[in-house]
Order: sequence, then C-alpha cells, then structure tokens
Amino acid sequence: MPIYNFVIFLYGCLIRISALRNDKAANWVKGRKNWRNVLAEKLKLYSTDKRIWMHCASYGEFEQGRPLLEAIRKKHPDHKIILSFFSPSGYEAFKNWTGAEVICYLPLDSKQNAKDFLNIVQPELAVFIKYEFWLHYLRQLKKNKIPNFLVSAVFKKHHPFFKWYGSIFRKSLGTFSEIFVQDEASGKLLEGIGIKHYTVSGDTRFDRVLEVKQNFKAIPVFESFCTGNRIIMAGSTWPKDEDLLMNAFLKMSLPTTKLILVPHEVEAKSIADLESRLKEKNLSYSLYTDTDVQTDSKVMVVNAMGLLSRLYHYADLAYIGGGFNSGIHNCLEPAVFLKPLAFYGGDDYHKYNEALDLIEMKVAINIKDQTELELAIGQFLLNENLHHEVETKLAAYFNKNSGTSLKVLEKLSLFM
Repeated sequence: MPIYNFVIFLYGCLIRISALRNDKAANWVKGRKNWRNVLAEKLKLYSTDKRIWMHCASYGEFEQGRPLLEAIRKKHPDHKIILSFFSPSGYEAFKNWTGAEVICYLPLDSKQNAKDFLNIVQPELAVFIKYEFWLHYLRQLKKNKIPNFLVSAVFKKHHPFFKWYGSIFRKSLGTFSEIFVQDEASGKLLEGIGIKHYTVSGDTRFDRVLEVKQNFKAIPVFESFCTGNRIIMAGSTWPKDEDLLMNAFLKMSLPTTKLILVPHEVEAKSIADLESRLKEKNLSYSLYTDTDVQTDSKVMVVNAMGLLSRLYHYADLAYIGGGFNSGIHNCLEPAVFLKPLAFYGGDDYHKYNEALDLIEMKVAINIKDQTELELAIGQFLLNENLHHEVETKLAAYFNKNSGTSLKVLEKLSLFM
C-alpha cells in the first residue's frame, strides 16, 4: 500500500497545481472543499432512512448505472440514494439530478477519507460502476461489513489484475460481495486468478439507451435542418475526427447530405477553432445556439451539452468520435436507433465489447483513413437494402441484451 498511497497523494498534489490554470481541475478541488461538513449537513434530512451508495467515475459511468438506480428507486422507494462522482465531467452534468437524494464528489482515496466518508454516509449497501477500484474505500466497506457490488464490469488481459505486479488490485476484487460482468470472457479471466464470486449479467447501458429511445421527443431545429436530407451524425468528436469528416464530406460532394458535428469539447475556444476550420474549407454552417439557424447550411455544429443521445435519431449514418484521443465513445447510443456506424478505432477498439459485436454483425466499420471513411459513407448512406439489413440485425441485438438492470437488482434486493 505505501506505493499506492504515494501515487494517490501525488495525484492530489498535481490536481491542486493544475487547478491554478485549469477549470476542470479547479472544480475537482472546489467540489471537495470541507466535504465532511457539507456531506453531513446534506444527510441530516435522512438520518433515520436506509441508504444506498452508488459511485460513478464520470458521465459515461453514470449513464451506465442510471437504469439500475431507477430500478432500485422503483422497487425500494423507502431507500435514499447517495450518488458520488470522481470527475467534474459527471458531477457538473448531474449535480441537480432528481433521482438521488444526495449527489457529491468522492473524496480522494485515503484510509482516513474512506473511514470518514462511510461513517457519514452509513450505506446499507454500495455499488461501484464498471471500472472503480479505490482500495481504501473497498477495504473499509469490507471492514464495516457493508455489502459491496461491482456492476457492468469488463476485464481484459491487459488490465493490472492479470499482471505480475497486480497483486494489490487482485486482492481488491475479494472485497466485493458480487461482481457483475458483461461477458463470459471477463468471467473466465476472473476464474483464472481464483475469483469465483461473479455473475455474467450483461451491460446496463443497453437498458439506458433503450429508455432514451423510448422517451425520444423531437427537437424542432433539427427537424427543420434534417428534413429531406441524408444525415451524417458525428458524436463526441475531436479535431482530428472533424477534419477527417469534413475532408471526406467535401470530396464526395453529396448534394442532399448534411453533416452534424457534436464536439466532445464545447467550450468557446474549441468551438471557435472548429468554426475557423469550417470557414477555411468553405463549408456553410450554423451553430445550434444561433437565434436564427440557417436550415440550408451544410453543417450544424452542436455547441451545447446533453443532446447527443437523442440526436442519433436523425442520423442515416453515425460516426463515433474519440478514437484519435482516449478511445471511441458510446457506440450503443446510435445503434439503439438502428443506425449503421463508422469510427476511427485505432488499435484500441478491441477494448470495447459493443464495438467488436457491431463490427462482427457488419453494422459498423472501423476505418483507418479518409478513403475508408468515404467507402463507409458510400456503403451505408446510399444503399437502402443494406439499411434494412442493419435495422433488422440491431433490433435483434438490443432485444437479446436488454434487461440487465433487473437481473442485477434481483440479487441486490437480497441484501436490502
């Protein structure tokens, strides 16, 4: 633990230094200021209630855990929910979400912080989503005899649990009461290191994206912008994604096709940079926040958060961004609308189960360059028969994989 403790301490120091210039880091620090008193004050209202604690690293993990939280709320309305985030990306987006009684930052992982946090929260059980292994919190949960679950986990050979140096993390797996994994391959890896308390339950994100689809409401500005046109919808894009798309879009010169760009970063500086590149390429565009959106523009730039999962409804072809940076984003969000996909996955796409599934089903293409993107556009955008095949395959895929949240809740309820 000494090395782990030093790394955590060093991380905290670096974040505080970064906070002097970086807004995200500043939010990370500010959100944890005087956290003991703030959290205790919030929980005063629920001093006699049973509590469930769910921790999500960030935005994506919350979307993964949300269907389970909503299922818990429905089946156990007397329990109060404490929702914690590690990253400002998650906390800032959902700090006012009404589905939890208390929403907070998770304090940095130290022995004292873990002890104090659990003494204040006093959960009946704890749920971690996918990839969170904070060793002091996990040890303290076990010490306090609080049932603790890891949900929608995926394990790969390259993870530290399966390396010679990963003994400390292997031990952490023993602190969970049950580990719910997405696939059989993860379960086999766990068995290889002696972990048998797991259940193959699937991915709760299927339930979340199905819920988004079922509750879809039209967005007037996009109804006007998209009507009568084929739409390439690009979500969570970074500059390299955008340049690739714009170059292919220009070269193919499709007269009844439009491009919607939803950048991963929507700060003013990032949007201004994207606008500059659009002007250089002489592409007419509108910003979503414009008071008078020009519906005859060839490109729409969505410079706002919270719309992406619904916007895939308007796509004829979805492009998933992120592959040039930290990794491709959520492929299930467009797939649930039965849309074909393309993405630049680099060497890391194999880390994502759903990406592998969709490629194998031939409803998605992992492109390597502009030429392959143009081929994907030609194949998926212009072939009506192929569109029908994609819809049929994806409908069956989601029907097969839905219902994970209820499977997990059935086991969790035994401890409540």
